[in-house]
Amino acid sequence: MQLGIGACLAAIFLVFIAIPNWVAAPSNVANPVLSPVFWPYTLAGFTGLAGLGLIAAGLRMPAGGAPLNEPVEDVPQARLRLLGVAIIMAGTMFLLPRLGMVWTCMLAFAASAFLVRTRHPVAALTCAVLVPLVLYAFFAHVAGVAIPQGNFVRLP
Repeated sequence: MQLGIGACLAAIFLVFIAIPNWVAAPSNVANPVLSPVFWPYTLAGFTGLAGLGLIAAGLRMPAGGAPLNEPVEDVPQARLRLLGVAIIMAGTMFLLPRLGMVWTCMLAFAASAFLVRTRHPVAALTCAVLVPLVLYAFFAHVAGVAIPQGNFVRLP
């Protein structure tokens, strides 16, 4: 509940104070998606929606405030996962110039999903492939923004 309230307050701060005062944008941008304020407002909106979702989930919790899942105190396992995340991040930085952004993001997404032992591996792999491809198609072919390509594989 508190995290949801914090996310909603952060979204309100971003929408009404931070973005209007600190993000410069020309008024004559023809395509609103290419405006420098479009994506900050989009992220602020999603932050507010996530906060509202967390508040709704908090209101549905049992009255005693007991967690739905018992916390696990396995410190060595937590350290191994932290090391795994560090390896994925380092691998991402190493692979970006070689494979390009799309292929590297696919691998990083899939590796992260399996690192946290997702309950939905098919959905994770589907999203790992489709989300980077759809984003590439939008930015490269609709918005006209160049997406970094790798040395070995090039997308159309």
